[in-house]
Amino acid sequence: MPKAHTDAATARRVFDYAKQGLEALSATLGADFVAALDTFSAVTGRVVVTGVGKSGHIGRKIAATLASTGTPAFFVHAGEASHGDLGMVTKGDAVLAISNSGEAAELHDILGYCKRFDIPLVAITSKATSTLAQSATTVLLLPPVPEACPMGLAPTTSTTMTLALGDAIAVALLERRGFSADDYKVFHPGGQLGRKLFKVEDLMHKGDELPLVSPTTAMSDVVLCMTKKTFGVAGVTDAAGKLVGIVTDGDLRRHIGNGALFQMTAADVMTKAPKSTARNVLAAEAMRRMNDWKITSVFVVDDGKPVGILRMHDILRAGAI
Repeated sequence: MPKAHTDAATARRVFDYAKQGLEALSATLGADFVAALDTFSAVTGRVVVTGVGKSGHIGRKIAATLASTGTPAFFVHAGEASHGDLGMVTKGDAVLAISNSGEAAELHDILGYCKRFDIPLVAITSKATSTLAQSATTVLLLPPVPEACPMGLAPTTSTTMTLALGDAIAVALLERRGFSADDYKVFHPGGQLGRKLFKVEDLMHKGDELPLVSPTTAMSDVVLCMTKKTFGVAGVTDAAGKLVGIVTDGDLRRHIGNGALFQMTAADVMTKAPKSTARNVLAAEAMRRMNDWKITSVFVVDDGKPVGILRMHDILRAGAI
């Protein structure tokens, strides 16, 4: 058999075991999962995730996902907990302890600490009779699916199930508390994820930057406004301050040939009922609309009144797409 084919078959076997594990895990979700969510929802402090070895690595990721989706959480290495880090766990917290065997010696001190101070303990383990399971207030039991390692030793299927279970907990808690895109942005101000959550109001120009004129403004003054404000457009507002038209570079070109442009007013030249957007629209969505409308700038309105202007260049420069 060619080596490449053997390697691909090995990879597919790993995927098959992972699939079996996730399907079995999904089928076992029930009252204990809800009880774990109730525990984490009720804490006034943080969710403290702990474990060692591969379980510790998975635990770090689960803690990070919880924290970034609105559940205050951090990771404490079970070994370090025995040497002073137990002081990081306080009343009002809940502990999520992870151990496939449930017998990791490093967990013993944190288990006793939780019992002593009546701190809720949720366990993720595959052994219902293990020390960890017997010490926990709630047990999330991993189903008995073989590891993908041919010797059945290296944590593979079990870590995949644990990681997925952690994600399920985080997302279920997120939905319980109605965590929104705005909340997510608060926790992700940097990086591509944060930029994708920019809204129009985050990028728009406002105040004195707005190029606004009245319908009776002479076109000579409209051109001066457009030149000074550098957006290539001028919004036309009525006596109530509502946007009723827009003058663009294209409008100027269409009227300049008749030689009477500077005898006209904004109302004579403007395009009526211009396209606009709201301030709470995602910048990426505003970009899509501008592409569809074949425009490069758009006014932002509240109740028909212009409160900002957004350029396509602003969105591209912010990396919000």
